[in-house]
Amino acid sequence: MISALWVMIALSVLLGIVLGYAAIRFKIEGNPLVEKIDAVLPQTQCGQCGYPGCKPYAEAIAKGESDINLCPPGGDEGIHKLADLLGVEYKPFGGDAQPKAKAVAFIDENTCIGCTLCIQACPVDAIVGAAKQMHTIIASECTGCELCLPPCPVDCISMDKIAEDISNWKWQHPVIIPIQAVA
Repeated sequence: MISALWVMIALSVLLGIVLGYAAIRFKIEGNPLVEKIDAVLPQTQCGQCGYPGCKPYAEAIAKGESDINLCPPGGDEGIHKLADLLGVEYKPFGGDAQPKAKAVAFIDENTCIGCTLCIQACPVDAIVGAAKQMHTIIASECTGCELCLPPCPVDCISMDKIAEDISNWKWQHPVIIPIQAVA
């Protein structure tokens, strides 16, 4: 009985050593720049930049394969933050990307047939409902990416612009004006 216990302890120690060595030997490190860029992006996962989500777009920016000015949900503020982070000059929106007013999806409950296609398309799970039942939007979770619009067969989803007020208004990137010395 005691010898079986010693065998189990020896196997546990040996397995621990092997796993510890493997963790050190095969350690995969991510690019910290990608993590910083990804933190600046709005995390809408909308694909409006031409990439399937914010992380792939961040990786492309870090590799120099993409410009910093392709994210409409990030707006000018996002471009300024990326320019500051990367130490490059600000560029206005490029390509097909154009800034859009902040909006949230709205489902007309009288028209919704409960097909669940919008639920499947939503990258942030902001739509709730069941098959053949009415669906609704969790407005606080909706990022306004518009990915739910194309799959809807009855066009019951619309985008309602969010009115700017003190609770959702953000300061614009500061404009630095050099002060000239008076002689």
